[in-house]
Amino acid sequence: MKKILVLAVVTVLGFANANAQKIKFGVKAGINIANINGDNTSKLEPVAAFNFGLMTEIPISQKFSFQPEIMFSGQGYSFEGSDGNLVALNYLNVPLMAKYYVVKGLSLEAGPQIGYLLSANNEGTNVKDGFKKVDFAANLGIGYKLENGLNFGARYNFGLSNINDVSGDHNKFRNGVFQVSIGYFFF
Repeated sequence: MKKILVLAVVTVLGFANANAQKIKFGVKAGINIANINGDNTSKLEPVAAFNFGLMTEIPISQKFSFQPEIMFSGQGYSFEGSDGNLVALNYLNVPLMAKYYVVKGLSLEAGPQIGYLLSANNEGTNVKDGFKKVDFAANLGIGYKLENGLNFGARYNFGLSNINDVSGDHNKFRNGVFQVSIGYFFF
């Protein structure tokens, strides 16, 4: 994980040096609709949570940009028919998004993401030991940026790695998260 983060920082700094006047820094927040996909998950239901964090947009050309982010992301699932039996998974995610501007302001986005599990709770009980600490994912999305810095986005996070870490349990679980966000670029 450290090598990936170091590579991300070096990449950002390399682009930053080339495009110093055009780089934009911002914040964003939004809502997640999250669930777990995989083996024996038909009785699991999605949960609503939130996301927030920091982002940087680094122009590469007039149509392409690179947008690394550091995001807190509430994820998890609930059990079908239960009243509030929720498994809350909180991650620190680092999406590395490539953006293609179709027209001015409107972008298509795609990129990898690495996530670090901060906490996992089921009705107040710590269940973090049942989940792997690192999660790899791919993101696809769409965004719209106004000239005043206000921006809007919708994204789906496709979990690629098995997050189940229960000893003796061979079920494979992957995160699936739909995100809607609003953000603001300061400069």
